[in-house]
This record gives sequence, C-alpha cells and structure tokens, in this order.
Amino acid sequence: MEVFFLLILVLLMVIALTSGFPVAFSLPGSAILSIGIAALSGYLFEGNPSAYFAEDGPLEWLSAGVTNFRSLYWDVERDTLIAIPLFIFMGIMLQRSKIAEDLLVTMAQLFGPIPGGLGITVVFVGALLAATTGIVGATVIAMGLISLPTMLEHNYSKPLATGTICASGTLGQIIAPSIVLIILADQLSNAADIANTSRITDYKLATGEFTMPSEFSVSSASAGEMFVGAFLPGIVLVGLYMLYILISALLNPGTAPPVPYEGKIDSKFFLKVLMALVPPLALIFTVLGSIIMGIATVNQAGAIGAIGAMIMGGYRLTEGQKNSFYPAILAVISTAMIIIILNFYQLNIKNIRDSEEATAMIIATIAVIGLLIAIFWSAWRTFHIEDTLRGVMLETSKTTSMVFIILLGATMLTSAFRGFGGEELVKEFLTSIPGGFWAQFIVVMAVIFLLGFFLDFIEIAVVVVPLVAPILLADPSANITAVWLGVMIGINLQTSFLTPPFGFALFYLRGVAPPDVKTLHIYRGVVAFIILQLVGLAIAGYFPPLVNYLPNRAYLTSDNAPPPINPKLQRCIEEVTFPYYAEEERAIRGGVDSISKVNVEYLPEKYKKALNASQQQVLATFDLVEAVHQSDIQLKEFISGYEDLHHQVRRTESEIRKIDNDIYKLKQRKMLLERNEEDFDPLIMNQIKESIKTFKGIKDELEKSIPSQWESERGKFEKLSKDSRSARQKYRRNSDSAYEPLIQISTILKQTPKLFEMESQLKSLQSVIEEEQPETAMKRIKEIESSLGNIAGSSPIKSKFSKARRALKGKNPNSEKALKQWQNGMTIYFQEMEWRQRALKELHEPLANYELLLRDSIGLRLQKKLNLDQAKAVSVCKSSHEDISLFF
Repeated sequence: MEVFFLLILVLLMVIALTSGFPVAFSLPGSAILSIGIAALSGYLFEGNPSAYFAEDGPLEWLSAGVTNFRSLYWDVERDTLIAIPLFIFMGIMLQRSKIAEDLLVTMAQLFGPIPGGLGITVVFVGALLAATTGIVGATVIAMGLISLPTMLEHNYSKPLATGTICASGTLGQIIAPSIVLIILADQLSNAADIANTSRITDYKLATGEFTMPSEFSVSSASAGEMFVGAFLPGIVLVGLYMLYILISALLNPGTAPPVPYEGKIDSKFFLKVLMALVPPLALIFTVLGSIIMGIATVNQAGAIGAIGAMIMGGYRLTEGQKNSFYPAILAVISTAMIIIILNFYQLNIKNIRDSEEATAMIIATIAVIGLLIAIFWSAWRTFHIEDTLRGVMLETSKTTSMVFIILLGATMLTSAFRGFGGEELVKEFLTSIPGGFWAQFIVVMAVIFLLGFFLDFIEIAVVVVPLVAPILLADPSANITAVWLGVMIGINLQTSFLTPPFGFALFYLRGVAPPDVKTLHIYRGVVAFIILQLVGLAIAGYFPPLVNYLPNRAYLTSDNAPPPINPKLQRCIEEVTFPYYAEEERAIRGGVDSISKVNVEYLPEKYKKALNASQQQVLATFDLVEAVHQSDIQLKEFISGYEDLHHQVRRTESEIRKIDNDIYKLKQRKMLLERNEEDFDPLIMNQIKESIKTFKGIKDELEKSIPSQWESERGKFEKLSKDSRSARQKYRRNSDSAYEPLIQISTILKQTPKLFEMESQLKSLQSVIEEEQPETAMKRIKEIESSLGNIAGSSPIKSKFSKARRALKGKNPNSEKALKQWQNGMTIYFQEMEWRQRALKELHEPLANYELLLRDSIGLRLQKKLNLDQAKAVSVCKSSHEDISLFF
C-alpha cells in the first residue's frame, strides 16, 4: 500500500505543476495531502494511522518537514544559502545599470569583422555575464534585445542566432557564481553525510570492523568547491560553442557572415573596449579569485561582488559627468591601501605594540573610511538615479523568495517521499541495474535530462538530487567526489533551460524576439547546442580531473591546507616521493655518509643516539619502499583473479540481506495479527507463513550459490591487503622516526641564542632567593620558568628551577633547598650551553644541509604543508576516482 500512496504523491505533484499552480505551493501541498490521505486511510481500514507508511507515522514525517523548514530559516551558518541573494543582487545591478549592455555592444564591434564574429561575441559576453551575474533571464533578454536584431540585420541564420543567444544565456548555470551550483552544494553536503553513513554501515557488514579508514570516507562539497570545480567544464562549453559557430560560418558563410565595423579603430575605440571589458573582468577576478585562493568564503565573495556591482553601476549611471568615476577611484585606492597595509602588519586595535603599528592603524582606518564613503556615494547614486537601487532590491527579494520557498516546499515533498518508502524503492531500482555504478549514473543523468523538458532546474535540484545523490556517492566502486557529481548534474540541468517545450531560455527569447522569428526557429537553433552540452557532459564525465583538479589544488595550497601527515593524502604523497627515492638514492646515501663523518661525541647521549639511529633509518628507507612495491605487486596480481568473485558474492549477499529484511517485516506483520484477535484472518496468516517459507527457500538457494572457495580467497585478499598496509605503515613510521631528531636538534640549535641571553636573568635568581620575600621570589622564578618553556630542549633546566620555586612554597619556605636547586639548575645550564655552542659552530650547517636534503622525501610527512609543486602533483593524483569496492 505504501507504493500506492507514493503514486498518489507523485500524481498530485504532476497535476499541480501541469495545471499552472505555483511550484512553491505544489510541492508541500502534494506532500501534506498525500500524508493526510494515507493517515486517514490507515485509520479507517487498519485502525492505525501509521499502517500505510514504510516506517514511523504521519506526525513524524510532518514534523520532519517542519524541522527542515526550521533548519532553512534559522541555521545562519549555512553559507551556501546566504550567498544566493548576494549574487542575485550583483547580477541584477549589473543588468539594470547597463554594464552588460555596454559589454555586449563593444565586444560585437570588436569581433564582428571575423566570420561568425557576432555569434562568438554573444558566447564570449554570455560567459562574462555568467561569471558576473549568473541570472539566465537577464542575460538572455539583454542579448535578445541588443544582439538579435543586429544579427538578423546582417543576415545571420535565425536558428543559429536564436540558438546562440539561448545557449550563451544558460552559461550562468555552470559558470560561477551560479545559483544552481549553490543549491546543489547545499543538497550534496547533506547527501554526502547520508552516503558516508551508508558506506560505514556497508564496511562494517563486509569486514566486521566498527571503524572505517578515513581515506574511504565520502568527500562533501561546499559552494566554493563547486564554483572552482565548474570553472574548467564551463570553459570547455564556451570553447565548444565558439568552435561550432566558427565552423558553421566557414562551412556555410551565409549562416554567420562577418559584420564590418563602420567606425575608426583607433585609440578611442580601444579605450572604449577597455572601459567595457576591464571592470567586469576585475569583478570576476575579485569574486572568483578570492574564493579560489582561499581569501574569502562564498558569502564574503558574494558581498564583495554585490558592493563591486553597485560601485560599477554608480559610475555607469552618471556616465558623461565630470565626477562619475570618483567613487570607483576612491574605492580602488582605499582597497589597495588596506591590502598593502595588511601585507606588512598584523593589525589588532587591542594590541598596538609601537608607533609604527599605530601609524599603520591610522592609515588603515582612513582607508576604510574612504571605502565606506565610496560605497555610500555609489549607493546614493543608484538610489537617486532612475530609482535603480530600489528596483534591484525588489527584484532580488522576489527572486530570492522564490528560490527559498521552493526549497522549503521541496523539503516537505522529500519527507513524504521517504515516508512512503520511495527512497528505498529508488535505491533498489538503481542497485538492481546491471552494469554497476556507471549504468546507474547514466540512468540518473538520463532521467534528469528528460525531467528538464518539463521541470525547472530548482525542482530537479531539490527533489531528485537528495534521492539519488546519496546512492551514487555511497558506491565504493567509483568512489566519486561530491564536487564531480554536482558539476555533472549542473551541466545536465543547464539543458533544462534549452529543452523544448518548457525551456525557460526559450520563453525569455521568444518574449523579446521580432515577430518574423518563429518559435520553430528557436527550437531548431537550440538542438545543436543541446548536443554540444551533452558532449561537454561526456568530456567532464570521462576526464574527472577536469572537475576535481582545481578544487584539490585550491584546497592544498590554501592557508587552511591539511598537513602532509593527513591520512587522506598518504597514497598520493607516496606516489610523488617513491620515484624520487629511485632518482635520488645516491644523493641521499651520500648525505648520510657526510653527516656520519661529523663529530657528535660531545652531544648529550639521547641526542647522539637519536642522530645515529636516524641515519640507519634513512638508509633503511630504500628497502622499506621496495617492500611496499613488492606487496602492492602481489596484491594487484591476486586482485586480477579475485575481483569478479568478490563482486559476485557481494551481490549475492546483498540479495540475502534484502530477503532477510522482507522476512523480518513478514514476521512483524504475523506478530501483529496474532496479537489482534478481533481482526485475525487465518487466510492472511497462511499467506504470510507461505511467503516466509518461500523467502527462506530463496535465501537457502542464494547461500548455496556462493562458491566454496570464497572464504579462502577472501582470507587471502585480506592477508595481502593487510601486508600492503603494514608495509606502508612501517615505511611511514620509519620516515617519521628518521626525520624527527633532525627537527628536534635543529630547533634546539636555532634557539640557543635565546637561552644564552637568559644567563644574567638566571644568575640574578640567587639574590632574589636570598633577599626577597618567598612570594616575590616564587613569582620571579615562575616568570623565568615561562620563558624557559618557550625554548626547545630547556626542560632539564626548567625542572630544577621549578623545584627551587616549590621549596619556597608553603608555611615553611626552605631558602637553602631552593638555592641548592638553583645551583643544580645553573650547572645544567652551563653544561647545556657548552655543547649547544659547540654544536652551533660544528653541527648546525651540515645538519641544516642534511635536513634540506630529506625535507621533500623522508621528512615530507612532518612538514606543515605541501609546497606548490607537491600540491600540484598530489592534486593531480587525487583528481581521479579510485575503485575501493574490494575493501567492502
């Protein structure tokens, strides 16, 4: 019966949407009605309102929807959603202030003289507007009003002209900042959590272990990562569009003839081009660059974009006036001053240490005031001239409200869908498709593509994605990233704007196109671009690094980059360092030989032993790397014959678990019937017993179908896998142990001058202990202990002074004992200084050269972060998807 009410839910939603009822009310209304009908039917026919729900009851699922409502409204930390109104404001401001129009007209004059130049201009400007606005409707309408008449006047093919404008307008869905990508990031972050929980459960069932290695976890996706990941696929789409137009113009010149520029191409023309092109490009660089370089979050970048758009709108609306550029110039100068000051000073108004920092703080304050004046000046202009700011704010509010109301409605619909067991049905359907992950993925992409003919991108993103994304992300056979999946869905959703009959870009253009441009012309024109989008989708799918590389690189080179010792980076770091050992073995062995000849007999015994042991461990590295290679080779050779058996048995075990679940449900139903004597029906009871018997028979057959060699083969795989992990762990422990003494001794030697400077302070403690009150002496000793605590290797000295302080503590302070401990501390101090000063002269330089030799290989795991070249190499390694299904 759950399936019946699930069909009612879908039917109600389809009827509401096709009848023109607002989407924002169609989604939650369908959910509430279907839950109400199911609860009423359960109460009337079964005496239980929860009878026709897969689990829980109507109140639980309605409250789940309310909880989702509240999380969207009240969770202010969900930066992926807060960024939406900021980017919408930025786009509408640029469109209303005619920045977009200037860009389009100027670029058409620049590129028009080449074959297909006007079409290429539309694509180029569409990409720039996508990177500054992300508003499809505004872009299509602007280009339809400005470019379409010009293209038709110069005998452009109507299908080519209309298709180019529609397709270029949709680039705002995949080129950041994009509302689609923000919504997908929000949905996929939740889906990744669900998928990770599912993967942990599968790992536990497969291995019996309660803890899954962190390198097997599902990676989530933020809006910033989605923006960066979509950048290269967006460029690929732009390139495909331009290439298609150029080839069309060359093969059939009549479809896109060149348009000569009638004016003079002189310095004034190029100045006009620069003034139209540079500000939008600067805004793009500022917004996207701040995200990519980790300087700003998506929220902060959105705020920067909104302010930048308002400043640009301020000078465009006052074009021709003498002071039109004053606010923009003031903003640029003020921002430059702030950036320069922050590069040289760590400013904190509560902790100004000297007059230089005070001067910097004053200059920074003046710069901030200047920036605020520029912002308010521009805001006043946009408010005062043509009431632009008010119109932009109203449009932003309308668009944002529409997006959020649909999101809220979709959460109710998703709750109802899950309440009727829809999620499990989707999961069973997808997992039953032969061909594994890629067959499931193609089916999902095909469904999303077909839904794009009838539904808007928001409905698809918030209704379909939460249902299918956890299933695809949890599959270990592909081990895809959420960013890659999000970008693939984003490119696919982009086609929903172009696909007849309900593609929104088609309606936008139809509304502004001349009467002689028929709807059929538009439909014919977009077909080629839909095919090009599918080609772009295939390219991004076949080359995952196209999506994954930039997010990985941005993360690994940011200030918040994980240290190289992070478990998720180990495999890729070893792929980088292992070839280095083969190339540099002679140099490393030579370095060990050189450092072994340095006299270290004067070092304390523990440092001398540690340094000698380190040299032996460095030499042992090559054998350990070879052991890793051999264990990997053995594992790969075994996997070639084991892989098919593993997948066959895991599929069988999955079927057995489903049958066990069905048997459990039947037994629960049987128990309820036995307890309810009034409604007891012997016929139904016999049917349940027969079903249980049948399921048990099927289960027995499935268990018998598992090959007899399975247990032994699985045992061999686990042993080889364990040996491989063990070999790598030995290598990693050996590397860390070999490098740690070098860091320790180097740090001690670097801080020796600090310890030398403390000699007079330490000596002065004698008179303090002898002459001062115990409380005063204790306070002074405590200060010196704190200073010693900041100097590496000084704990033996500090320990003696601590004992001296404790001797003065209590009702009966013992100054003689304190003096004795002070003398012991001074003795240790002079001993320390003796070997440290000698080591500083004899050992420091060769040790520094030795440490530098090992830093990027044996010592890489203990560095604070990867250098740029290492981050690039690791990013490339992590950008491909790796099959980890054999470990499940």
